[in-house]
Parts: sequence; C-alpha cells; structure tokens
Amino acid sequence: MKLKTLILFFTLFCLSITSKGQKLTIENYLLNFDYEARIEMKIRSSQLADLIKKGEVQLVDIRFEEEFKSWNMPFAISIPLPELPKNLHKISKDKLIVTACPHNDRAIIAMVYLKTQGYKVKYLSDGLLELANYLRGNNALKFIGEDD
Repeated sequence: MKLKTLILFFTLFCLSITSKGQKLTIENYLLNFDYEARIEMKIRSSQLADLIKKGEVQLVDIRFEEEFKSWNMPFAISIPLPELPKNLHKISKDKLIVTACPHNDRAIIAMVYLKTQGYKVKYLSDGLLELANYLRGNNALKFIGEDD
C-alpha cells in the first residue's frame, strides 16, 4: 500500500463522528478498548453464514478489484479498501457489516474505519479463504437451504 494511502486512512481514522449522540473518535475507541470489545469485533465463518442466510448481515469484500474479479463470494459487495471512504452510500446502516479479506490486515483497517463512521461492524476473523472452505460440502447445502 502506498504511503499516501496509509496517511489518508490514518487521517480519516482521527476524524470524529456522531454515533448515538456521542462523539466517537479512534482515540475514544482505543481508550475504551477491552477484552469484550476485542471479542465483539470478530465473527467466524460459521456465524457469518448463519447471518447471511437470515439476511441480517452485509459482507463487504475489501480486496482490490483484480482480486475480487479472480474469485469472490456472490453474496458480498466489493469495495476495495482505498475506495471505502467514497462508497459508504453502498453500505447498509440497518445491518451488521462484516469486512473481509484473505488475511485480515485490510479487513481490520476497514472495520475500525467503519466503526468510527457509526456502523455496527465486525471483521471476518478466519478470513475469506476459510469462509470458502467452510461453505463446502454439507455446509454449502445448509447455506443454500437444501439441507434443512
């Protein structure tokens, strides 16, 4: 990632927003971060699959466009990390948002950014590769509703 892009993201992290009447900044988020917040920021593939099936979550794949084009989850929307600030209008404020990438580095950055923008958000802790593995075989049948 280019230095300019990193500087942009960290600058954006420092901006304040209003969430439920209270100001939330990256500083406030960090000052109140505890074990409960650490658990709350993560979701596993099995939990995500259940929420997707119920329509209660929006999966945001924040990989670069060429990565998404090579393989993707058809139920995810693609918003590459550097384009996230300009595409907030594509993300639901009414659902839990889950950010994902293969190895979590970008997903965590996106999760923190969206948190400071007032979204209820988690990141996929086992990554997109594990989600793909999870959705194989019997779990795939359950996910598409053929094994109920």
